[in-house]
Amino acid sequence: MTSNENPAILIRHPQWLSRAVAMHKQQAYPDITERMQLVIALARTNIEQASGGPFAAAIFDMTSHRLIAAGVNVVVPNACSMAHAEMVAISSAQQQLQTHDLGTDQIPGMELVSSCEPCAMCVGAITWSGIRKLVCGAAAEDAANIGFDEGPRHPQWQAELQKRDISVITEICRDNAAAVLQEYTRLNGKIYNGRSSQ
Repeated sequence: MTSNENPAILIRHPQWLSRAVAMHKQQAYPDITERMQLVIALARTNIEQASGGPFAAAIFDMTSHRLIAAGVNVVVPNACSMAHAEMVAISSAQQQLQTHDLGTDQIPGMELVSSCEPCAMCVGAITWSGIRKLVCGAAAEDAANIGFDEGPRHPQWQAELQKRDISVITEICRDNAAAVLQEYTRLNGKIYNGRSSQ
């Protein structure tokens, strides 16, 4: 590698997502259900636009309840197994706020709202991200029921996050979030596990 090369890893957002984030940043979402409904709508749009998998996540300011950043699952279009919705949302917020630590005292507490419980990889990312609160829609079993491999999560993953002062709330609008997963199946969406555990 020569000294003038500057390699970069790029995860591209769908154009519609950038427009949606810009539009929704203009208002606050004080109700947890409203925040989850926005995230579920992003997941649904991702499959309707054929721009990725049936998952979405967003980072909200816990004080103002305003949207900071959002992500959808773009594993296949980006040829990147790490491009899960939670990973994309966390990375987008960190880049926007110019900090690797979303729990620093220099910024308000950050909440991650995800349309589904996190897989093993995303639990790890949440642990190190500085996120202070995790809100989930569909359960991991809802994703597993359509063929996704959630990986070897710790059996007490919620308790492990709570030990690190990350509060966890699950099954917010679970039926609506799970319905997006079922719609993905009806549309013959690609199940993109690298290796199946079965």
